[in-house]
Amino acid sequence: MGARAGRSLLTAGGSVPLLRRKVSAHKLGGYLAFRASLCLMGKRPFGRHKKSSSVTSAKAEVNGVHLHYLRTGDGEHTVLLLPGMLVQCSFLQPESERRSVASDSATPCTIQSMEFSRPEYWSSGETDFGPQIEKLNKKLFTVVAWDPRGYGHSRPPDRDFPVDFFERDAKDAVDLMKTLKFKKVSLLGWSDGGITALIAAARYPSYVSKMVIWGANAYVTEQDTEIYQGIRDVSKWSERTRKPLEALYGFDYFARTCEKWVDGIEQFKHLPDGSICLDLLPLVQCPTLIVHGEKDPLVPRFHADFLHRHVRGSRFHLMPEGKHNLHLRFADEFNKLAEDFLQ
Repeated sequence: MGARAGRSLLTAGGSVPLLRRKVSAHKLGGYLAFRASLCLMGKRPFGRHKKSSSVTSAKAEVNGVHLHYLRTGDGEHTVLLLPGMLVQCSFLQPESERRSVASDSATPCTIQSMEFSRPEYWSSGETDFGPQIEKLNKKLFTVVAWDPRGYGHSRPPDRDFPVDFFERDAKDAVDLMKTLKFKKVSLLGWSDGGITALIAAARYPSYVSKMVIWGANAYVTEQDTEIYQGIRDVSKWSERTRKPLEALYGFDYFARTCEKWVDGIEQFKHLPDGSICLDLLPLVQCPTLIVHGEKDPLVPRFHADFLHRHVRGSRFHLMPEGKHNLHLRFADEFNKLAEDFLQ
Protein backbone atom coordinates (compact mmCIF):
# COMPACT_ATOMS: atom_id res chain seq x y z
CA MET A 1 0.00 0.00 0.00
CA GLY A 2 2.79 2.43 0.95
CA ALA A 3 4.65 1.82 -2.30
CA ARG A 4 1.67 2.96 -4.29
CA ALA A 5 1.38 6.16 -2.33
CA GLY A 6 4.70 7.48 -3.59
CA ARG A 7 8.30 7.88 -2.53
CA SER A 8 9.38 11.22 -4.01
CA LEU A 9 11.33 13.47 -1.66
CA LEU A 10 12.03 16.89 -3.12
CA THR A 11 14.40 19.59 -1.94
CA ALA A 12 13.24 22.47 -4.12
CA GLY A 13 9.79 23.82 -4.87
CA GLY A 14 8.31 24.33 -8.29
CA SER A 15 5.51 26.47 -9.67
CA VAL A 16 2.19 24.72 -10.04
CA PRO A 17 -0.88 26.22 -11.72
CA LEU A 18 -3.79 27.02 -9.44
CA LEU A 19 -6.44 24.48 -10.34
CA ARG A 20 -9.96 25.32 -9.33
CA ARG A 21 -11.77 22.58 -7.44
CA LYS A 22 -15.21 22.32 -5.94
CA VAL A 23 -15.87 20.10 -2.95
CA SER A 24 -19.50 19.44 -2.06
CA ALA A 25 -20.80 19.57 1.47
CA HIS A 26 -21.67 15.91 1.08
CA LYS A 27 -18.11 14.96 0.13
CA LEU A 28 -16.34 17.03 2.76
CA GLY A 29 -18.94 16.42 5.41
CA GLY A 30 -18.92 12.73 4.64
CA TYR A 31 -15.21 12.65 5.32
CA LEU A 32 -15.73 14.23 8.76
CA ALA A 33 -18.66 11.95 9.48
CA PHE A 34 -16.63 8.90 8.55
CA ARG A 35 -14.17 9.69 11.34
CA ALA A 36 -16.96 10.39 13.83
CA SER A 37 -18.86 7.21 12.98
CA LEU A 38 -15.73 5.17 13.58
CA CYS A 39 -15.47 6.91 16.94
CA LEU A 40 -18.97 5.93 17.94
CA MET A 41 -18.68 2.35 16.70
CA GLY A 42 -15.26 1.76 18.22
CA LYS A 43 -13.85 0.56 14.91
CA ARG A 44 -10.23 0.26 13.80
CA PRO A 45 -10.52 1.29 10.17
CA PHE A 46 -7.02 1.08 8.80
CA GLY A 47 -5.86 -2.50 8.93
CA ARG A 48 -4.69 -4.61 11.83
CA HIS A 49 -2.65 -3.10 14.61
CA LYS A 50 -0.48 -4.72 17.24
CA LYS A 51 -1.70 -4.71 20.81
CA SER A 52 -1.33 -1.24 22.22
CA SER A 53 0.82 -0.05 25.06
CA SER A 54 -0.95 1.92 27.77
CA VAL A 55 -2.30 5.36 26.97
CA THR A 56 -2.82 7.98 29.63
CA SER A 57 -5.78 10.35 29.34
CA ALA A 58 -5.43 13.52 31.39
CA LYS A 59 -6.17 17.22 31.69
CA ALA A 60 -3.86 20.07 32.63
CA GLU A 61 -4.81 23.63 33.47
CA VAL A 62 -3.09 25.89 30.95
CA ASN A 63 -3.81 29.57 30.29
CA GLY A 64 -7.04 29.35 32.26
CA VAL A 65 -8.39 26.33 30.34
CA HIS A 66 -8.35 22.62 31.17
CA LEU A 67 -6.72 21.05 28.12
CA HIS A 68 -7.19 17.35 27.49
CA TYR A 69 -4.40 15.19 26.10
CA LEU A 70 -3.31 11.60 25.56
CA ARG A 71 0.18 10.37 26.31
CA THR A 72 1.96 7.15 25.38
CA GLY A 73 5.50 5.85 25.01
CA ASP A 74 8.61 6.57 27.03
CA GLY A 75 11.18 7.57 24.43
CA GLU A 76 13.56 10.50 24.89
CA HIS A 77 12.19 12.33 21.82
CA THR A 78 8.85 13.99 22.61
CA VAL A 79 6.34 14.44 19.78
CA LEU A 80 3.14 16.50 19.97
CA LEU A 81 0.30 15.64 17.57
CA LEU A 82 -1.85 18.63 16.57
CA PRO A 83 -5.31 17.87 15.09
CA GLY A 84 -7.56 19.77 12.69
CA MET A 85 -11.01 21.36 12.82
CA LEU A 86 -13.90 19.79 14.78
CA VAL A 87 -11.82 16.82 15.79
CA GLN A 88 -10.37 15.39 18.96
CA CYS A 89 -7.37 13.38 19.99
CA SER A 90 -9.34 11.51 22.57
CA PHE A 91 -11.24 8.29 22.91
CA LEU A 92 -14.76 7.97 24.31
CA GLN A 93 -14.54 6.40 27.74
CA PRO A 94 -17.46 4.32 29.03
CA GLU A 95 -19.89 6.53 30.94
CA SER A 96 -19.19 4.60 34.16
CA GLU A 97 -15.50 5.51 33.94
CA ARG A 98 -15.78 9.06 32.68
CA ARG A 99 -14.60 11.80 35.05
CA SER A 100 -14.75 15.55 34.93
CA VAL A 101 -11.07 16.24 35.41
CA ALA A 102 -11.64 19.97 35.18
CA SER A 103 -13.85 19.89 38.26
CA ASP A 104 -11.01 18.26 40.21
CA SER A 105 -8.42 20.85 39.20
CA ALA A 106 -8.35 23.65 41.72
CA THR A 107 -4.92 25.16 41.09
CA PRO A 108 -2.93 26.16 37.99
CA CYS A 109 -0.99 23.34 36.31
CA THR A 110 -2.92 20.66 38.20
CA ILE A 111 -2.75 17.41 36.25
CA GLN A 112 -5.22 14.58 36.71
CA SER A 113 -4.79 11.34 34.79
CA MET A 114 -6.39 7.98 34.11
CA GLU A 115 -4.57 5.11 32.45
CA PHE A 116 -6.00 2.40 30.23
CA SER A 117 -4.20 -0.57 28.74
CA ARG A 118 -7.23 -2.21 27.17
CA PRO A 119 -7.23 -1.36 23.43
CA GLU A 120 -11.02 -1.22 23.18
CA TYR A 121 -10.97 1.90 25.38
CA TRP A 122 -9.00 3.85 22.82
CA SER A 123 -9.73 2.36 19.44
CA SER A 124 -7.82 4.11 16.70
CA GLY A 125 -11.16 5.16 15.22
CA GLU A 126 -11.51 7.49 18.19
CA THR A 127 -8.78 9.81 17.09
CA ASP A 128 -7.36 11.75 14.20
CA PHE A 129 -4.06 10.10 15.08
CA GLY A 130 -4.99 6.55 15.99
CA PRO A 131 -2.26 4.83 13.93
CA GLN A 132 0.32 7.33 15.19
CA ILE A 133 -0.63 6.98 18.86
CA GLU A 134 -0.63 3.22 18.53
CA LYS A 135 2.26 2.50 16.19
CA LEU A 136 4.93 5.19 16.46
CA ASN A 137 7.97 3.67 18.14
CA LYS A 138 7.33 3.86 21.90
CA LYS A 139 11.00 3.27 22.73
CA LEU A 140 12.14 6.20 20.62
CA PHE A 141 9.27 8.61 21.21
CA THR A 142 6.99 9.93 23.92
CA VAL A 143 3.84 10.80 21.99
CA VAL A 144 1.34 13.40 23.20
CA ALA A 145 -1.92 14.23 21.38
CA TRP A 146 -4.06 17.11 22.55
CA ASP A 147 -7.55 18.55 22.11
CA PRO A 148 -7.32 22.33 21.46
CA ARG A 149 -9.64 24.46 23.58
CA GLY A 150 -13.27 24.02 22.58
CA TYR A 151 -12.67 20.68 20.82
CA GLY A 152 -13.02 17.12 22.07
CA HIS A 153 -12.68 16.93 25.84
CA SER A 154 -11.09 20.38 26.18
CA ARG A 155 -14.53 21.84 26.90
CA PRO A 156 -15.55 24.18 28.37
CA PRO A 157 -15.01 26.70 26.91
CA ASP A 158 -16.91 26.59 23.66
CA ARG A 159 -14.72 26.93 20.61
CA ASP A 160 -14.42 30.43 19.19
CA PHE A 161 -12.42 31.91 16.34
CA PRO A 162 -11.01 35.38 16.99
CA VAL A 163 -8.52 36.53 14.39
CA ASP A 164 -5.66 35.25 16.54
CA PHE A 165 -7.10 31.79 17.21
CA PHE A 166 -4.18 30.01 15.54
CA GLU A 167 -1.74 32.07 17.61
CA ARG A 168 -3.74 31.19 20.73
CA ASP A 169 -3.66 27.49 19.86
CA ALA A 170 0.10 27.64 19.29
CA LYS A 171 0.65 29.24 22.69
CA ASP A 172 -1.70 26.76 24.38
CA ALA A 173 0.11 23.83 22.76
CA VAL A 174 3.57 24.99 23.78
CA ASP A 175 2.47 25.96 27.28
CA LEU A 176 0.79 22.57 27.71
CA MET A 177 4.04 20.79 26.87
CA LYS A 178 5.97 23.04 29.23
CA THR A 179 3.42 22.34 31.96
CA LEU A 180 4.06 18.64 31.38
CA LYS A 181 7.78 19.38 31.92
CA PHE A 182 9.01 18.58 28.43
CA LYS A 183 12.19 20.52 27.63
CA LYS A 184 11.82 20.36 23.83
CA VAL A 185 9.31 18.85 21.43
CA SER A 186 8.81 17.98 17.80
CA LEU A 187 5.49 18.70 16.12
CA LEU A 188 3.27 16.65 13.82
CA GLY A 189 0.52 18.98 12.59
CA TRP A 190 -2.40 18.07 10.35
CA SER A 191 -4.64 20.62 8.59
CA ASP A 192 -5.43 23.40 11.09
CA GLY A 193 -2.94 21.66 13.36
CA GLY A 194 -0.30 22.13 10.68
CA ILE A 195 -0.92 25.88 10.72
CA THR A 196 -0.69 25.86 14.51
CA ALA A 197 2.59 23.95 14.27
CA LEU A 198 4.06 26.50 11.83
CA ILE A 199 3.21 29.34 14.18
CA ALA A 200 4.55 27.49 17.22
CA ALA A 201 7.83 26.73 15.43
CA ALA A 202 8.19 30.38 14.40
CA ARG A 203 7.26 31.83 17.80
CA TYR A 204 9.21 29.36 19.92
CA PRO A 205 12.22 28.34 17.81
CA SER A 206 14.35 27.19 20.74
CA TYR A 207 11.57 24.87 21.94
CA VAL A 208 10.69 23.06 18.70
CA SER A 209 13.17 20.44 17.51
CA LYS A 210 11.61 19.27 14.23
CA MET A 211 8.27 19.51 12.46
CA VAL A 212 6.15 17.46 10.05
CA ILE A 213 3.06 19.14 8.57
CA TRP A 214 0.46 18.15 5.99
CA GLY A 215 -2.87 19.57 4.79
CA ALA A 216 -1.85 23.07 5.94
CA ASN A 217 -1.85 26.50 4.32
CA ALA A 218 -0.27 29.85 5.19
CA TYR A 219 -2.86 32.00 3.43
CA VAL A 220 -6.47 31.87 2.23
CA THR A 221 -7.63 32.27 -1.38
CA GLU A 222 -11.04 32.73 -2.93
CA GLN A 223 -10.87 29.10 -3.98
CA ASP A 224 -10.38 28.04 -0.38
CA THR A 225 -13.38 29.99 0.87
CA GLU A 226 -15.57 28.47 -1.84
CA ILE A 227 -14.62 25.03 -0.57
CA TYR A 228 -15.38 25.96 3.04
CA GLN A 229 -18.67 27.67 2.25
CA GLY A 230 -19.84 24.35 0.87
CA ILE A 231 -20.01 22.89 4.37
CA ARG A 232 -21.21 25.95 6.30
CA ASP A 233 -24.84 24.87 6.76
CA VAL A 234 -24.74 21.39 8.26
CA SER A 235 -28.53 21.05 7.98
CA LYS A 236 -28.00 20.65 4.23
CA TRP A 237 -25.74 17.68 4.73
CA SER A 238 -27.22 14.24 4.20
CA GLU A 239 -28.51 12.52 7.32
CA ARG A 240 -25.93 9.77 6.91
CA THR A 241 -23.21 12.41 6.89
CA ARG A 242 -24.62 14.54 9.70
CA LYS A 243 -25.75 12.05 12.35
CA PRO A 244 -22.39 10.72 13.56
CA LEU A 245 -21.08 14.22 14.20
CA GLU A 246 -24.32 15.19 15.91
CA ALA A 247 -23.95 12.21 18.20
CA LEU A 248 -20.36 13.13 18.95
CA TYR A 249 -20.85 16.86 19.63
CA GLY A 250 -24.60 17.44 19.77
CA PHE A 251 -26.31 19.13 16.81
CA ASP A 252 -26.31 22.68 18.16
CA TYR A 253 -22.65 22.72 19.09
CA PHE A 254 -21.60 20.93 15.91
CA ALA A 255 -23.59 23.28 13.65
CA ARG A 256 -22.59 26.43 15.49
CA THR A 257 -18.92 25.53 15.56
CA CYS A 258 -18.82 24.66 11.87
CA GLU A 259 -20.36 28.03 10.98
CA LYS A 260 -17.96 29.86 13.28
CA TRP A 261 -14.99 28.02 11.81
CA VAL A 262 -15.94 29.06 8.27
CA ASP A 263 -16.29 32.67 9.44
CA GLY A 264 -13.01 32.40 11.31
CA ILE A 265 -11.13 31.23 8.23
CA GLU A 266 -12.78 33.87 6.05
CA GLN A 267 -11.32 36.59 8.28
CA PHE A 268 -7.92 35.91 6.80
CA LYS A 269 -9.10 36.43 3.24
CA HIS A 270 -9.64 40.10 4.08
CA LEU A 271 -6.12 40.56 5.42
CA PRO A 272 -3.23 41.54 3.11
CA ASP A 273 -2.48 38.59 0.81
CA GLY A 274 -5.03 36.53 2.74
CA SER A 275 -2.31 35.88 5.28
CA ILE A 276 -2.70 33.45 8.14
CA CYS A 277 1.00 33.29 8.96
CA LEU A 278 2.93 34.42 5.87
CA ASP A 279 5.14 36.77 7.88
CA LEU A 280 6.16 33.97 10.24
CA LEU A 281 7.44 31.47 7.68
CA PRO A 282 10.94 33.02 7.49
CA LEU A 283 11.20 32.65 11.27
CA VAL A 284 10.88 28.86 11.21
CA GLN A 285 14.32 27.46 12.06
CA CYS A 286 13.70 23.79 12.78
CA PRO A 287 14.09 21.02 10.18
CA THR A 288 10.70 20.73 8.50
CA LEU A 289 9.08 18.03 6.38
CA ILE A 290 6.05 19.02 4.32
CA VAL A 291 3.90 16.10 3.16
CA HIS A 292 1.12 16.49 0.61
CA GLY A 293 -1.50 14.18 -0.86
CA GLU A 294 -1.86 14.85 -4.57
CA LYS A 295 -5.57 13.99 -4.38
CA ASP A 296 -6.33 16.20 -1.36
CA PRO A 297 -9.73 17.78 -2.16
CA LEU A 298 -9.48 20.35 0.64
CA VAL A 299 -5.98 21.80 0.33
CA PRO A 300 -4.69 22.25 -3.24
CA ARG A 301 -1.08 21.43 -4.08
CA PHE A 302 -0.05 25.06 -4.51
CA HIS A 303 -0.32 25.58 -0.73
CA ALA A 304 2.19 22.81 -0.02
CA ASP A 305 4.52 24.08 -2.74
CA PHE A 306 4.37 27.58 -1.27
CA LEU A 307 5.28 26.32 2.18
CA HIS A 308 8.16 24.32 0.74
CA ARG A 309 9.55 27.38 -1.02
CA HIS A 310 9.23 29.68 2.00
CA VAL A 311 10.20 27.48 4.95
CA ARG A 312 13.96 27.55 4.75
CA GLY A 313 15.60 24.17 4.19
CA SER A 314 12.31 22.28 4.24
CA ARG A 315 11.86 18.94 2.53
CA PHE A 316 8.81 17.92 0.54
CA HIS A 317 7.26 14.48 0.17
CA LEU A 318 4.43 13.87 -2.29
CA MET A 319 1.97 11.00 -2.00
CA PRO A 320 0.35 10.70 -5.44
CA GLU A 321 -2.59 8.67 -4.07
CA GLY A 322 -2.83 10.56 -0.79
CA LYS A 323 -5.85 12.64 0.19
CA HIS A 324 -6.40 14.92 3.17
CA ASN A 325 -6.21 12.00 5.63
CA LEU A 326 -3.05 10.50 4.15
CA HIS A 327 -1.64 9.71 7.60
CA LEU A 328 -4.61 7.40 8.17
CA ARG A 329 -5.05 5.93 4.70
CA PHE A 330 -1.31 5.32 4.28
CA ALA A 331 -0.50 5.05 7.97
CA ASP A 332 2.46 2.67 7.72
CA GLU A 333 4.20 4.74 5.08
CA PHE A 334 3.48 7.98 6.90
CA ASN A 335 4.73 6.64 10.23
CA LYS A 336 7.97 5.40 8.69
CA LEU A 337 8.42 8.71 6.92
CA ALA A 338 7.87 10.64 10.16
CA GLU A 339 10.06 8.37 12.26
CA ASP A 340 12.94 8.50 9.77
CA PHE A 341 12.73 12.29 9.61
CA LEU A 342 12.47 12.81 13.37
CA GLN A 343 15.43 10.60 14.28
